Amino acid sequence: MKSDNNLLFIGKDDEEENAIMESLEKKGWSITRVHSIDTRKELSCIGDHDIGILCLEPEHLEDSARVENLLNGLKTRLIAVATHDLLAAFTQYHAIGRLFFGYHIIPVDTDRVHHSLENLLSIIHLERASQDPEHHQGAAECQMIGESPVMKGLFKCIHKVAAVDAPVLIQGESGTGKELAAKAIHRESSRSESPFNAINCGALPANLIQSELFGHEKGAFTGATQRKLGIIEHTDGGTLFLDEIGDLPLEMQVNLLRFLENNTIQRVGGLKEIVVNLRVLAATHVDLEQAVKEGKFREDLYHRLNVLQVQVPPLKERGADIVMLAHYFFNKFSADKPFIVNGFSKESLAVMQGSEWPGNIRELINRVRRAMVMSEHSLIRPTDLGLERRHSEARYASSLEEARDMAERSVIMASLTRNAFNILHAARELGISRVTLYRLMEKHKVHRHEHHKEAGSIATNRAPASPNVLSFTPTSKGRNNL
Repeated sequence: MKSDNNLLFIGKDDEEENAIMESLEKKGWSITRVHSIDTRKELSCIGDHDIGILCLEPEHLEDSARVENLLNGLKTRLIAVATHDLLAAFTQYHAIGRLFFGYHIIPVDTDRVHHSLENLLSIIHLERASQDPEHHQGAAECQMIGESPVMKGLFKCIHKVAAVDAPVLIQGESGTGKELAAKAIHRESSRSESPFNAINCGALPANLIQSELFGHEKGAFTGATQRKLGIIEHTDGGTLFLDEIGDLPLEMQVNLLRFLENNTIQRVGGLKEIVVNLRVLAATHVDLEQAVKEGKFREDLYHRLNVLQVQVPPLKERGADIVMLAHYFFNKFSADKPFIVNGFSKESLAVMQGSEWPGNIRELINRVRRAMVMSEHSLIRPTDLGLERRHSEARYASSLEEARDMAERSVIMASLTRNAFNILHAARELGISRVTLYRLMEKHKVHRHEHHKEAGSIATNRAPASPNVLSFTPTSKGRNNL
């Protein structure tokens, strides 16, 4: 178990550094000594350390990029100790601010070093407390991250459809997490101990879809050197997820319909009817009713698949969930970022909440990961996310009424963000009653996070023990990653 007084000390075995170590040990620090940052094997064996000290040496300047990469590979937050001249040389490379959380000049005052270490440890404790799993108790019902009204509605819907062994059609925009919703249904169902298999109907060549779904016998076609079981047969007893079902060719729709009607398949080149017991979940981002009208999708298959429905909401309708998701992904990918980046600025969080997010969760992940790598500031700014330009390029309204709605929503969102989603304070600032503000929020689909934290709070660089995003976290069956 990690102890608070554990300290990593990276430095050579000389008189000055030994004196620093001895003084810190007298102040209660349990020190692990490593002589070089190049000894990665040694570093990997010493266990986790929240904080540490690195004694800078002239050779560290010879290849500053290599040194920076090595230090970024550590989870430990470091304080630098160096001579004045060496520290000045490092500062010229702008490396001090990126790599270290403080510095001390030789000869050091060990009392000041001790207090620096204690302060750094206190910040780590505060960050961990802000990411306590109890913060997400509002999502405990389904063990999913998301407390907006639309997500709570999704949780209830998943609970209901999971209890019935019937086909489900999952609809939603690209990038909203339809497959994760399917996995959630599977884990809540009576088939949770059996396989869950997914296939993207739009990603396979037309000549291979039948073989992938139903399998084939040896010699069924050129290249079929042995029998192959299809994904349907492999899923016997479990749940089959057919993603982008709207892209399934018409000729294959007939075969799938036959299976749904009698629960039997025939491998390509085979004559035997094989009984398969599974549940089918299908997903699409297209309007299947319109596809039926246009003759692109069979009506009988549509009704077979559309017994139960689940609608996954777009990210722009999830209100303050966006902040929660941004912090979650920041923690999840913290190993990719430099030490200097510690979270999001208040302006970034406000811009993210006001964005339309055409790419939904997938776009949010990409922008957060890119900003974490490219940012040169302690807090990620809107420009790092690439949202400031897009946000400022407001789309043109097609009517005066639409222009008024756009302006009204923007003012409401800005006021709520400035007031940390405190309805009373925001209403006073806008000069309206709370009832009116609630009505306007409902009109513009701006949802208040029930446990909204200060928008400028800093995310930690350690992943919390919270459940994964848009997916059920099984109580005893492992985790599912987005």
